[in-house]
Amino acid sequence: MSNETPVPPPVLWAQRKEDVFLTFSIESKDPTIKIEKDRVYFKGVNASDNRVNEVTIQLYEAVVPETSAYVNKGRCIEMILLKEKKDAPYWPSLTKDKKKPHYLKVDFNKWKDEDDEEENGGGNSYDIEEMLRTMGGGGGDKAEKPSFDDLETDSDDENLPDLE
Repeated sequence: MSNETPVPPPVLWAQRKEDVFLTFSIESKDPTIKIEKDRVYFKGVNASDNRVNEVTIQLYEAVVPETSAYVNKGRCIEMILLKEKKDAPYWPSLTKDKKKPHYLKVDFNKWKDEDDEEENGGGNSYDIEEMLRTMGGGGGDKAEKPSFDDLETDSDDENLPDLE
């Protein structure tokens, strides 16, 4: 590591009525992460190019650091922040700053609109403990490992017409 200026890692974000999800798209072995009431701090060394990635994200509103959590999945760091105001409307952005940071993108895989949540009865339709288990991979040795044998018996590949 030289005296290069640290750059922010790519960050994906999504929200639900009571939660905000962050994904730091960086492979970093031992990152420094601090979740505070009004900001999130991340610093880590990118495993692929040994560059230092660092960012402090000033959040739009307050979160509850004691019940927020993160997990290092190897290829990325996933974080769930619990909003302090449970009944507040959706945040218009992740940060208070009007200008969108270049490293920040919406995570459409995790995003759920306010309208979608109201249709489902509002609030959380999931258990936070279960979510943290799935974020961590869970399963351990009990998880079934896929095999190539499964691919050979795929019914979609049967009776394919000849190419002309």
